[in-house]
Amino acid sequence: MVLFGFVLIAVLNVIGQDPAPWLLTACVASSAVLVTLQAVHSAPGTERLRERYGLWTLSLQAVLTYVPMLFVGSTWGGMGGFLAGSCLLLIAAPVCWVAFGTVVAVTGLAAVLEGTDWVDSSYLVVSTVLTGLIVYGLTRLSNLVTEVYQAREELAEMAVHRERLRFARDLHDLLGFGLSAITLKSELTIRLVATRPERAREELAAILQISRQALADVRSVARGYREMSLAAEAASAEDVLTAAEIDARIDLDCGPVSAQVGTVLATVIREGVTNVLRHSKAQHCVIEAGAVDGPGGGLIRLLLANDGADETRRTGFQDGGSGLGNLRTRVEEIGGTLTAGAAEEDWFRLVAEVSRVTTAQPPAAA
Repeated sequence: MVLFGFVLIAVLNVIGQDPAPWLLTACVASSAVLVTLQAVHSAPGTERLRERYGLWTLSLQAVLTYVPMLFVGSTWGGMGGFLAGSCLLLIAAPVCWVAFGTVVAVTGLAAVLEGTDWVDSSYLVVSTVLTGLIVYGLTRLSNLVTEVYQAREELAEMAVHRERLRFARDLHDLLGFGLSAITLKSELTIRLVATRPERAREELAAILQISRQALADVRSVARGYREMSLAAEAASAEDVLTAAEIDARIDLDCGPVSAQVGTVLATVIREGVTNVLRHSKAQHCVIEAGAVDGPGGGLIRLLLANDGADETRRTGFQDGGSGLGNLRTRVEEIGGTLTAGAAEEDWFRLVAEVSRVTTAQPPAAA
């Protein structure tokens, strides 16, 4: 609208001179073409047109700027501001400023040669400079606003993508352990029903508790970040491993840790135990957590080791599965490291090392 207003002023100035009908028609048509050309030079989304035809459109704009001045004089000189602004937009620096100055000088010279007094000539020169700078500034501002909106849309898409990854990762970590525990305890209950009904009822109660906890976990994933207790997760892991007839040795001697660190380490235990149940024929499993450099050390190391590892999974991350990959992402998000692979004989070791207190922020809720 601003650009259209400048053009309308130039046309009204021509009309004020009461030109011949054909000349007025030609000026109106020229002004329409100039508005179109300026839209190509200024409007967002016309980058390809400017790159391909910018030289030709700029040349046509120069012709339509100066040729009418031969017939209507300096009244048409206001159009020089659009040409000056287009030079700044289409020509690379510093040549663009030379072209800008040339347009301003030619416009002022044309007014002087026409016999215009120095006051009106100076007014035309200043008007050309201001119009050119306004055209350039409005175009740059419009393009920046468009880029900001595009960046905001991209950031929103990235946030949605991150939230989807978080949701999928948490569901994998939480349901994988819960469903594995339910399956094992259900198989144990079937074996106990006929011979030890009291123990079978205990296991059914445990299955019910695990199912309720799994349901609560899924609901917490939908709400956002959830805290997990390292000690509680270790106790749950010991119970499940025992039900699977795996000798479990738990030793947590890491002292107090921040809630976020505890949650990440608890997640490592949950996913590690799930992999033990799914992908190994383990008879023994060790879960240890302690300070690396003494009781008051700032680095916590969590070790989860088991024997009887599946030969296809003994090199850790090679299968591209989401479980260990998710764990590594979680641990690295709080500045830690995660390693996994075969140790001596048939043992498989999963080791996470993190700082006792982290300044990383928890994932934002959806």
